Amino acid sequence: MGLSVKPAVVAPGGTPSGKSLLSLLMSPMRPDYFCYIEEIDGASKNYCQEENTQYPCVPGEGYYGRGPIQLSWNYNYGPAGQSIGFDGLNNPETVANDAVVSFKTAFWFWMNNVHSVIGQGFGATIRAINGGECGGGNTPAVNARVGYFKDYCSQFGVSPGDNLSCYAKKIFSI
Repeated sequence: MGLSVKPAVVAPGGTPSGKSLLSLLMSPMRPDYFCYIEEIDGASKNYCQEENTQYPCVPGEGYYGRGPIQLSWNYNYGPAGQSIGFDGLNNPETVANDAVVSFKTAFWFWMNNVHSVIGQGFGATIRAINGGECGGGNTPAVNARVGYFKDYCSQFGVSPGDNLSCYAKKIFSI
């Protein structure tokens, strides 16, 4: 069964579907993400939220970005693993070493953290995936993501809509 892309339709409530939804899904996963299975210098960074007792960090494990959406943090690896069937806290490297798990985690993250905001515009999806880039945190990265999204929309013949960036919004903390 192949992927069928239908003309863009905005469902009631402003939720994009068809080509618009495909553009939304593809844009946050920058093209260069498919070149990097693991975050550059990720092992040197601490993505352990120690106060999270539901998904506690395992000593010696790194919860840095892996896979096409660069899953990071113990509070994502734990529930992603439970949901799709791997031990994300004890074996986070599985996301980099198993292509099926890698893409399952990307879709898990999308459905649990991004899907609910897609009707708010592309900027909301940037915020949901890479909130630290918003509000001046990494303007070049935001500009690149917006550029990818506009390019995909152009190629699919759909309008990118409003609220494309996340500059003026308050940065949220997890």
